[in-house]
Amino acid sequence: MSDQQQQYSFFGAVEKSFDKAAKFTNLDKGLLEQIKQCNAVYRMHFPVKIGDNIEVIKAYRVQHSHHKLPCKGGIRFAMSVNLDEVMALAALMTYKCAIVNVPFAGAKGGITIDPKKYTPYELEKITRRYTSELIKKNFIGPGIDVPAPDYGTGEREMAWIVDTYASMRPGEIDALGCVTGKPVTQGGVRGRREATGLGVFYGIREVCNMPDVMSKLGMTIGVEGKTVIVQGLGNVGYHAAKFFREGGAKVICLAEHDGAIYNADGLNEEDVFQYKKKTGSIKNYPGAKTIATSNEAIELECDILIPAALENVINGENAPRIKAKMIGEAANGPLTPEADDVFAAKGVLVIPDMYLNAGGVTVSYFEWLKNLSHVRYGRMEKRFTENQNRQMLEQIEESTGKKVSEKDRETIIHGPDEADLVYSGLEETMIAATREIMEVWKANPEIPDMRTAAYVVAIKKVGTSYAELGIFP
Repeated sequence: MSDQQQQYSFFGAVEKSFDKAAKFTNLDKGLLEQIKQCNAVYRMHFPVKIGDNIEVIKAYRVQHSHHKLPCKGGIRFAMSVNLDEVMALAALMTYKCAIVNVPFAGAKGGITIDPKKYTPYELEKITRRYTSELIKKNFIGPGIDVPAPDYGTGEREMAWIVDTYASMRPGEIDALGCVTGKPVTQGGVRGRREATGLGVFYGIREVCNMPDVMSKLGMTIGVEGKTVIVQGLGNVGYHAAKFFREGGAKVICLAEHDGAIYNADGLNEEDVFQYKKKTGSIKNYPGAKTIATSNEAIELECDILIPAALENVINGENAPRIKAKMIGEAANGPLTPEADDVFAAKGVLVIPDMYLNAGGVTVSYFEWLKNLSHVRYGRMEKRFTENQNRQMLEQIEESTGKKVSEKDRETIIHGPDEADLVYSGLEETMIAATREIMEVWKANPEIPDMRTAAYVVAIKKVGTSYAELGIFP
């Protein structure tokens, strides 16, 4: 059956994946139904003066689950934003948080605008008004619902949100925890910007270090020497490309919405980014072959394909032409359920978005904890650790009579600062989540793919939370 005949909404696709996994759990039907549904949906329209005219802005906030509080999820600014998409992304956030053991329930927000069509002042007015609407209905707060950046938003928008919230909740000591992804000067955490891309790298690297998985795929162990194609050079795609290149892989193709570039010897994402900044496009990048469309680029031969753009870019129609041995979903929902079926039949490993791009929410969790504790990571222990390490090194040098080089001395003595601790926490989270999913998959050979295994892990954890709350037996 073709995609044309078998159309699913994005939320419908999430529900289909949920149902596929639910049969591998022994949870009550009523409980499964509760986990699947979106608990609270807020659709709003509000007026904002743009130039000499008044525009009515359409926006959403969806809280998928309340099995834990606060809810957590990004805010997207795009013309494609609609209720179905926001519900789907909120549901994925619930499962994502459960898999990586972050104590949040899933939420998502969005404003149906093209941010490029507005001045920074106009965007600020829209963002602040949206925030005030959320406050009015109790859809934001450090213990209620904590937004974050998503497609079309960033640190600037998060700073506007926290400022609006703090001004409308004077004296609330934990006000900074009402949103994450803020600038470091406004209570943000170091390492948040690159978190999702770095999490994608850690997750795929852990799979690449599993000898049995690599043997099945006919690949060598480790990421070194692997050929990688990244679709989307936004924040996530850029950092995923960066960490793969630094890890010894070859990023042979970078694809954007208006075309792609290819170089068999590898591309440097920073050079490409600077070229795009200067010319407005990655096309005709010196020393690379330009490919007309992003769709053509993702069908090129490679070891690892990383779709890091929007949802549903790989479907039942183009999946048979994809030549990658492994697909790492850095974007939300880049594959349709039909594409999953094609890849399962072909023996292509799909590492699912619902945990692979959880780096953002994991580091958002660290930022939220920092805001609630009111102290920067590393402040209490950095000097203490360095002094201890220095004393130990001096003792070793004295007893052995050998001196350590200046470079090695710095490395050994170095006490962790905020970014070091954030990276370490993220690495531990992604490795533990990857292993847990793989163990569930291996324990039940009937589970068809890694996505279903990830859903099984998530559903069981959310179900356990409801049972512990005493809502379900």
